[in-house]
Parts: sequence; structure tokens; C-alpha cells
Amino acid sequence: MKSTCFAIFVLITAVATSEAQQGTSPLHFTILHTNDEHSHLIAHPAGDYKPDSENPAVGGFARLAGAIGIIRGQKEEAGEPVLLFSGGDIIGGPAFGWLALRDQAPELLLMQALGYDGITVGNHEYDYNTDVLARYLAAAGYPEAHEHTPLLATNTVIPDNHPASRADLQQIHIKTLENGLRVGYFGLIGYDAIRVTAFTDPFGFEDPIETARLAVAELQAEGVDVIVAITHAGEGEDAEMAREVPGIHVIVGGHTHVPLHEPVMEGNTVIVQAGSELRYLGMLELSYDRDEDRVYIRNGENGTPFLKKLDHTVPEDPEIAEMVASYERMLNDMVAGLTNGRVTDVRQTVAASDFTLPRGPQKTETALGNFITDAMRIIGEEATGHKVDMAVQANGVIRADLVPGQTPWSEGEITFYDLIVTTGLGAGLDGNPGYPMVSVYLTEDEVRRAMEISVLLSELLSNTYYLQYSGTRLVYDPDRAILMRVPFVGTPLPTSRAILSAERYTGEGVQQGDSFEPLNKGGNRLFHIITDYYIAGFLPMVGDMLPNLALVLRDENGNPANLDERIIMNNGDELKVWQAVLTYAMDLDTGSGALPEIPEYYRVSDQRLIIRTTLPLWVWPLVGLVVLTGVLVWFIRRRRRRKKAQGPGSELPSPRHSERNGTKRSAVQ
Repeated sequence: MKSTCFAIFVLITAVATSEAQQGTSPLHFTILHTNDEHSHLIAHPAGDYKPDSENPAVGGFARLAGAIGIIRGQKEEAGEPVLLFSGGDIIGGPAFGWLALRDQAPELLLMQALGYDGITVGNHEYDYNTDVLARYLAAAGYPEAHEHTPLLATNTVIPDNHPASRADLQQIHIKTLENGLRVGYFGLIGYDAIRVTAFTDPFGFEDPIETARLAVAELQAEGVDVIVAITHAGEGEDAEMAREVPGIHVIVGGHTHVPLHEPVMEGNTVIVQAGSELRYLGMLELSYDRDEDRVYIRNGENGTPFLKKLDHTVPEDPEIAEMVASYERMLNDMVAGLTNGRVTDVRQTVAASDFTLPRGPQKTETALGNFITDAMRIIGEEATGHKVDMAVQANGVIRADLVPGQTPWSEGEITFYDLIVTTGLGAGLDGNPGYPMVSVYLTEDEVRRAMEISVLLSELLSNTYYLQYSGTRLVYDPDRAILMRVPFVGTPLPTSRAILSAERYTGEGVQQGDSFEPLNKGGNRLFHIITDYYIAGFLPMVGDMLPNLALVLRDENGNPANLDERIIMNNGDELKVWQAVLTYAMDLDTGSGALPEIPEYYRVSDQRLIIRTTLPLWVWPLVGLVVLTGVLVWFIRRRRRRKKAQGPGSELPSPRHSERNGTKRSAVQ
């Protein structure tokens, strides 16, 4: 039944394609595409998923395989070839990505089983460092696996002596389709993705646009018909590439998680992206005209949507479902060890809530940010045995909304899987998943500088750098972070004056009530700060470029600290952010039910980060200039009036001049 329902949207396509393929030109073909799969092997929210029942869970590789199988079958009957691409970020976030730390490669092996024709490497493939990536690629069978699923990293430079070099990541790939069409493709990571990539040493990255020019030239020299760029850059950078690099017919994108329900056209270049987390399968039906060297979109004439939602109407592929189940069993064993048996199944319910905790809007305080930082502060205090003044976490590592179950069988329930999606990024020095929490001290003035850094970087760069807080309250004007940009160059001039006021919470437990004291500029008091290893390593780097925002991570005595030595340990193991959040959630009061309940307090944000609009800083120099100009004009006019009143012969010699000429003047004329 599900197969029949899903096949409706491609049935008309198959008939139309069959008729069109009777001629020799143009040549028809279809591109299926995904991006930013982020280790979502199963449908999510996990608590809502129920096989063979209508449910709101989306995604999962079994559904993806089912959709691909139906489309390929329809297209095969019509004699139309199909290509399948991914725009990268295949790992990172959900707990299945942790298996990479155990030398497993479930994502790539599943994608090989699905018959992907090309995958580009995204920024989250580096979440666990390049050595782990090398082992991941080896576990997936590279370099031999390139024969059926090429992995492309055209602008990535890997040293010859690095283990990842053995995977021989591809620069370009050419495939001749069944209808004779020669398609050449390459894969790039974009400017923003490079900038936010965590642990890439000793890899390097070449300019994406310059690399694209070279790749296009090489493919054209090979005589391909159609050129496809598979990018992890975002639709904005994709459009720029299309403008700057002639010859690209299609750009299959990723990185920004945008579901493009209609392609972006830049000249004759077609740009597509399919959202993220396998919510959608992208489908682009094309025809290629050799005389014009151009592709034309056929979705409209065939009535085919550009994005197919992977919901309960899509039948699951049983073989892929079994592969996923085997990885789920493997992950369950891993999680049981990491939680000391407290959680033995990733679908286990760990808490309850009758509301969603969102991670947005961007560049604002969020309910989920408050929940996570409260967990870090309170659990961090228990682990260190010392009062924690503040906890800090960046929006960039808060990966998803915390969504309780919505169905009759899951209403209000939060599973381990859905909780960990929010905070499961990274790994520690111990090789276990999750960024470890660190305990450091900053002076009062440095705390304010860290706040300035958060506002500045979020305004200059993106929401990724915006900090959420527990244990503080601050008022700021984001428009004051930058005084101006240098004309013609565009270089921003930071002010370090965006923070209007800052206070420290002096109460106990969850931040409530009015127990606050001010944080003063120039203050030398030491405050105990909890954050994660990644953020703690990043924030001081800003001081290298902006000395007035320099930070020194310190120990409890105020001495400069080695970050590795400030990792919080719990029973001999690194304490991860996700573990603190899990413990905090599972230790909440049970309320009226049997499950720990997230308090009503977290339904909305708590006015910890208050935006207040003030006069722009550039107004005051302008006012000063106007006043100075006014004074100068008044002085000049006054002087002129005096000269005019004295007349042309009224400028008498001074007394000294008169005496030097031997003339004495009386005091009264």
C-alpha cells in the first residue's frame, strides 16, 4: 500500500519520460540528492516512530532506500538514468555518529549500499579530528570503495604522510550514463564551512572558486557533457560560484540546511539543496541539449516535486532496515557502557515534557540554551565541589530543538536519542564521544570581555558564535558591537562597548529571583566558569587579533592554566556536556508522573540576555563634530564682526609697538 501511495508522484514522470526518450536529443536524466544527513540512521523524533503506523517521525536510511528504490524502478522502465549525490556532513550530532570513534563507518557503508554516485566531504566529517577520519574512511573500504561510491574533496589538501592520504579522496569523477551522457563532477567545501570546521590539522583547503575553475577546465578537457559541482557551502556561496565559474550546469549543495522547494537559478546553473537530516529526498529531472550545452528542468512538465518528504508514507527497504538495526544494537552496547548502565537503549525514555524547548530564534537567549547551561553549571558544581559562578555554551554546538513525543504512544516523552541530538557533538582527549566540560577561572573584566566577544562574533560572522549563559544576566545592544566599517575596504572596527550592563547570579540552583550583583569593568575578582573544551580553546584566540578582548584561562589561584588539565573528571572519566545534560534531566523531580519532568520554568526564556536599543556609538563623534563646527563658525563670525565694527583705520599699533617707535600713549585718549 505504501509503495503504491509513494509511486503516484513518479508515475506520470515515467510515462512522460518514456515518450520523450524516443528521440535522440535532448537526453533525459534524473539527479536524486541529500545533504547534511548528520548520522540520522533512524527516523526522528525517535519516540514518535512506529513501524507500519502513521506517525510524524521523518527520515531514516530505511525510508530513504525505499524512496530511492521506487524512483529508480520507475525511471528504469522509462529508460532514464539516475544519479544519486550527497552534499556532505554525513556524520555529526546524533549518537550514531559516535560509532566512528569505535572504528565503524555506518553512514558511508549505508550510502554505498544505497548506490550513491558521489559524496562530498563536509565540515562535520572533521568533528573527531583527522586521524579518526582516516580510520573512518578505512572502515568504509576506501580507496577501493571509490569504484562504486566516489568520495570527493577537490579543494582539500592532505599531506602525503597522513593516514587519510591512503583513502585517495577524489578530485573529479566522470560517469557515462546508460543513454551515453557523460557527466563529470567534483566536490568542494565552502568558505564558511572551512571557517567553522573544528579539527582539520594538518589538512589544508584551497580557494573553492579557484578550485572550481580548475576542475571545470579539467572536465571540459575530458569532453564531458554535463558538469555537476557537489558542494558543502550553502546556497549563497553556490550562487557566487555559478556567477564566477562558467560551465557548471548543476550545483548540488549543503551546509546551510535549507530545503529548496524550488531550485535557485543563477544564469543557466541549477542550484538545489534538500534541507538536512534526511527529512527530504531531492529530485531534479533534467534534459540536456548538446547544441545549447544546457540543462533544462523537467519537474514542472512532469508534475514532480523537487523535494519528497521522507515520512510514514514512504515504505522502508527491509535490507537497509536490518543494517540500521545492527548498528543500533552496536550503539546500545556503547551507550550502556558510557552511562554505567543507566541507559541501555537509545530509544529509552529519560524525561518528560509537555512543551518543546527550542534552540532558536537565532542570536537570542533560548529556552534550550538555558536548560543546557543550567545543567552544565549545576552538574559541574557537583563534580568539582566548588561553586560555579557561570556556565557558557555556544549556539553552534546546540544542534536541535528538544522535542517531546507527539503521538498517543509517546506523548510528552523524551528519548535518550532525541535528548543527545541537542548536545552530542565532538569528542574528548579520552576518545569518547562529546566535548568534555572544563573548569576555568576568569577575572571580572575578562568575563565582560567574553560577553563582548560573543556579541561581536555573532554580529560579524553568524549565530554559531552566540553564547548562552547560566548564572548571569546582561543587557546589550548588538548594534554597538561595531563602530563602522572602513570605507572601500570593509574592515569592521570593533568597539568593545556592546555590553551595557552585566550581573552575576548569587543565588543557588536554577537561576531564579533577584539575587544578582554587578560585574564591573576593570574588576579583578576571579569567577569560576564552566564551558566545553572547544569553546574554552576558541575564545582566547580572539585576543590574538583584538588585544583589548584578550582572555587568560586561569586556575583557582589566578595563574594561567593548561586547558587539558582543566577538564572536569568524574570517577576517573571526562565529564561530557551530554552527560551533564542527561544527568540533569534524569534527576529532575518526577512531578505527577513516573518520569522526571522538565519544569515549567523552561517553557520560555528567562530574560538572561536582554537586547536594548541605544543611540549608535557613531552618533556621539558626529554630535561632537557638529558642536565643534558650530563653535568654530561662531568664533569666526564674531571675529569678523569685531573687525567690521572697528573700521578700516581702526587697527592701532600696540603699546609696545608705540614705545619702540618712541611714541607714548596716554591711558585715556
